Amino acid sequence: MAQLDFKLPDIGEGVVEGEIVKWHVAEGDAVAEDQPLVEVMTDKATVTIPSPRAGKVVKRVGKEGDITKVHSTLVVLDLGGASATGAGSPAANAAAKEAGNEEPFFEKIPEAKTTASIASAPAAIAAPAQGNGKVLATPVTRRIAHEHNVDLRLVPGSGPSGRVTKADVLSFVSDNRAEGPHSSDARSEPGGRSRTALPAGGGGEVPHSDEIREPLRGLRKRIYEAMAKSKATIPHFTFVEEVEMTALSELRARLNARLAKAPAQGVAKLNYLPFIVKALTAALPKFPYLNASLDDASKEIVVRRDYHVGIAAATPDGLTVPVVHHADRLSVLELAAEIERLGKAARENKLKADELRGATITITSLGKEGGIFATPIIAHPQVAILGVHRIEPRPVVRDGQIVAREMMYLSLAFDHRLIDGHVGAAFAYELIRYLQEPELLLVELR
Repeated sequence: MAQLDFKLPDIGEGVVEGEIVKWHVAEGDAVAEDQPLVEVMTDKATVTIPSPRAGKVVKRVGKEGDITKVHSTLVVLDLGGASATGAGSPAANAAAKEAGNEEPFFEKIPEAKTTASIASAPAAIAAPAQGNGKVLATPVTRRIAHEHNVDLRLVPGSGPSGRVTKADVLSFVSDNRAEGPHSSDARSEPGGRSRTALPAGGGGEVPHSDEIREPLRGLRKRIYEAMAKSKATIPHFTFVEEVEMTALSELRARLNARLAKAPAQGVAKLNYLPFIVKALTAALPKFPYLNASLDDASKEIVVRRDYHVGIAAATPDGLTVPVVHHADRLSVLELAAEIERLGKAARENKLKADELRGATITITSLGKEGGIFATPIIAHPQVAILGVHRIEPRPVVRDGQIVAREMMYLSLAFDHRLIDGHVGAAFAYELIRYLQEPELLLVELR
């Protein structure tokens, strides 16, 4: 009997492990080549791994919710009389490479414990049960729960669809440390603080700590590394200017009145972001170096011909930047639909690998919480980022009169190694022209 030990393939540069989310086959099942075997989730994407060969499933390695290492056996297949070469099918190879050019989803995680860890206790922290179903949580969250000896089924989830986040776990640990596993175990300390005794055999009492130390992991570690690299590598300069949004606000209001009666392309209401993306891609062709990157190794300028706009989105696990590919080819309505789709997928942690890579320029916006202006950090190896801020009525002078207008500040950060000050300023004013004359975005009068 020829058997093949099919191992978890590389699913992205730097990825060393993933969580088994769902098995699509059972032991004893016959499978066809390219048939889905299992879904594996990293902190950024969920990848479906297909069968490399036709055969019968002899053994599955790991249960749903288990963490599996890259290059460890997932499935043992009986290939019958076929030769077990171990070579993958085109689909299996594609799955292995699906995130190949993506930034690492995971990093190798040390086995260090946090200062406030209570993993030395032999029993899990007690709390009211939330149910016995499958717990939605990323591998990083599961690892933190394991280190703190917390049963994730007991932790109320605050994320989308009840997903348990690392903040939920740490809050649960903190609450239970304050209250103690049992009220009789809590002993008073001077100042009204309490200390919690370990169960019998625990070797003493857990000292009170005023801090919790948490290792940098997963998405937060990637953000840490990316931002540090950007600031250490790129000499930033920031250009801030005011833009009047009155005409665009009025146009948006008229379009929304029509969409309220008859939604189009799945869009019932427009926010400002699709117009801003449209204005950005309208201005970029005149400034090709703004849609470029620097190859530090070869000392080359890489000018991109396609316009792929990253949209920074806040998620429960940290900042994620899904990408609107070929944004210049999309209408305002199409941009609105795509931005909404990507934002929803980001919040639910369902973004695919190719939806997170390839950005040539980035927009960051906090909407109503955007403040007056900021100094955004460029996403290396890009050379520019656009910060969009709060729109509000402010007094301005028009024709010698003080009037109220809808105003907004734009903050643009540039890589000064490639973008000179006057070029950055000229680009900003070209972008502002489209925002202040939004009819230019809808017709070819550029």
